[in-house]
Amino acid sequence: MKKCALITGASGGIGSEIALRLAKDGFDIAACYNSDENGIKELEKNLLQTGVRYKIYKADVSDFNTIKDVFADATDFFGGVSVLVNNAGIAQQKLFTDITQEDFDRITAVNFKGVFNCCQCAVPSMINKKSGKIINISSMWGVCGASCETVYSATKAAVIGFSKALARELAPSNIQVNCIAPGAIDTKMNDNLSEEDKESFAREIPMGRFGTAAEIAGVVSFLASSDSDYVTAQVIIADGGLI
Repeated sequence: MKKCALITGASGGIGSEIALRLAKDGFDIAACYNSDENGIKELEKNLLQTGVRYKIYKADVSDFNTIKDVFADATDFFGGVSVLVNNAGIAQQKLFTDITQEDFDRITAVNFKGVFNCCQCAVPSMINKKSGKIINISSMWGVCGASCETVYSATKAAVIGFSKALARELAPSNIQVNCIAPGAIDTKMNDNLSEEDKESFAREIPMGRFGTAAEIAGVVSFLASSDSDYVTAQVIIADGGLI
């Protein structure tokens, strides 16, 4: 039986590349998204061309009951989830003094509680099977912090701490938990930057350019494969050498 990979935030630039890369690696795909209808339609078109078995789920990762239903359906449809990629996330650039309670609640609910929710639904089955891989997408700002992105940076730092702790707890059950901290990646999330700002930022990166979503998907591919079976509790920073 083929293994299933469940990816959250699958309609976005990085999420869709991860889903396609894992499909090419031979995984069945459970693709979760929340609001980007155009993005998920494009992903579905591309998944059809790969010939893999897949299913699309519209779900808000911050809603535990909804996510619980997604995992229950994926278990029935695919026979279980072997690889979980927690990629869903939202960003915001605001001065700290302008952040509202609503801003804080929503960002933490998606970026951190969403990871917690998905892991709570995935882990019992993985423990029962004594096998599984959890890959959490953080950010370089979770490592070093970003001005005007305090809450975003805090949630991504929380994902790193959560990943390291969960990895140690689940290691005896042969479950690997790792974290990827992307740097500046060329996706729609950076569309708020002008071309001049992008060029200026790129000059600060030792490699002199933004990364691509496909390059992040490549790191996920390694962590989802048997080649990483002895790798756990790690944070892989893919940022072109910036930090």
